[in-house]
Amino acid sequence: MNVRTIVFLTWMLPLSLCAQQLYELPKDVDSRWVSFENPTGEKGKGGMENKGAKGNASQWIKAGTSRVLADLHDAGVINRIWMTIIDRNPKALRSIVLEIYWDGAKKPAVSAPLGDFFGIGLGRMAAFQSALFSDPEGKSFNCYVPMPFKKGAKVIFINESQQDQLLFYDIDYSVLKAVPKDIGYFHAYWSNNNGAKLGEDFVILPRIHGSGRFLGTNISVVADSIYGNTWFGEGEVKAYLDNDGVFPTLAGSGTEDYIGSAWNLGAFNNLYQGATIVDRVKRQYAFYRWHIPDPVYFHQNCKVTIQQMGGAGRDLIRGIAKAGGRVKPVSVMTSKGLIKLLETSDYPDLFDDRFPADEWVNFYRVDDYSATAYFYLDRPESDLPALASLGGRLKGL
Repeated sequence: MNVRTIVFLTWMLPLSLCAQQLYELPKDVDSRWVSFENPTGEKGKGGMENKGAKGNASQWIKAGTSRVLADLHDAGVINRIWMTIIDRNPKALRSIVLEIYWDGAKKPAVSAPLGDFFGIGLGRMAAFQSALFSDPEGKSFNCYVPMPFKKGAKVIFINESQQDQLLFYDIDYSVLKAVPKDIGYFHAYWSNNNGAKLGEDFVILPRIHGSGRFLGTNISVVADSIYGNTWFGEGEVKAYLDNDGVFPTLAGSGTEDYIGSAWNLGAFNNLYQGATIVDRVKRQYAFYRWHIPDPVYFHQNCKVTIQQMGGAGRDLIRGIAKAGGRVKPVSVMTSKGLIKLLETSDYPDLFDDRFPADEWVNFYRVDDYSATAYFYLDRPESDLPALASLGGRLKGL
C-alpha cells in the first residue's frame, strides 16, 4: 500500500471503510507517539526517565503560560490526539487554547478553545462517542481527525485560564516518506455571535478561499431567558459554495433536522451527528454534525451559516415582544400550508387579532451562539480572522 493510498483512505473515505485495510502492512510507514514520556517521538527514546518506570506522565502548565506539545520535522499524518487536564470547569475550557501549525506556517490552521475543539460545547463535559471526537466518561478529550502534513507540524497548548493545569497527553502520528501534493490541511475555526442583529445569520465559517472540504461543525446555544421556554431551533444551515451570492447552494430545513433528528431535540450521540447537551432548565444546547458519508466539497471558496430563528405560538411571541425581546415573524405554518410573511404584504400584523392564535409561527430571534468549524484546505494557512480574545470567548458562557 503506497502513501497516496494511505492518505486517501484516512482522509476521503468513510471511517468504516478503513477497517477493510487493517490487515495490510505498509513498509514505508513508521508509528510514533509524542507525550511527556517521549516529547520528540524519536525511535527508542520513550519512557527513559526514572529508569523506565513511570517518570514523566504529566506536567503542570502554569496559568498564563504555554507549552509546545509536538514539534515535528518530517512528513506524516497525525491520527489521534488525546489529553486530559485536572480542572475541567467551563471557564477553563474556554480559556485554554489549542493551536496547530502545518509545514512551518506562521499562522495556526487550528486555533480554538480546548473544550470547543474537542466537541465539548459550552465547556460542559459530557460523555459521547462520534467518528471524529469522543469523551468516553466525561473527563477526557479525544480527536481522531486525520491531519496530514508535508514538512512538519507544531501543536501548542496555551493556558490563558486562572488555574495551573496538570496536563496528560498523547499525539499519535505516522511518519511517511512523502505525502501527495493534493492533500488537504486540517483547519478548525471558533467564533461566537457577540453583537448579533435581529434577522442576521450566525456565521459558522466565514468565507474562506481555496479548494477544500467542509468537514462539519459543533454548535452551542444559550437561549436568551427573555424567550422563555420557546423553541430556538428553527434556523436552517446554509453552505455558500464557489462564489454563491445572496443564496446558497446547500440549504437545510431546521436545526434539529441538520443533525439528523426531528420534532424538537433530545440528547443523543451517533457517529456523524449528535446533541451532547439538551438542558431546557438552563436553556443550553450543544450539538454536532460530521460530513463524512455526505462530503461537502468546494473548489474556490466556502461560507457556512445558520439562521437565528425559533418558533412558538402567537400569544407567546406577543409576550416576548412586550417584554422587550427581539422578534420578527417570518412565516406561519397552517393546516393549509406555509404562509410566507416576508413575501406577503397584506397579512395581519402580529398584534392584529386576525393573526391566528393556534398556528406555529417561525420568527427571528437573537440567542448566544458559538461554533467550531472543521475543514480541509489546500494550503496550511487560511485568511480567517484570529481567535477572539479571552473576554470575547467567555462572554455569554
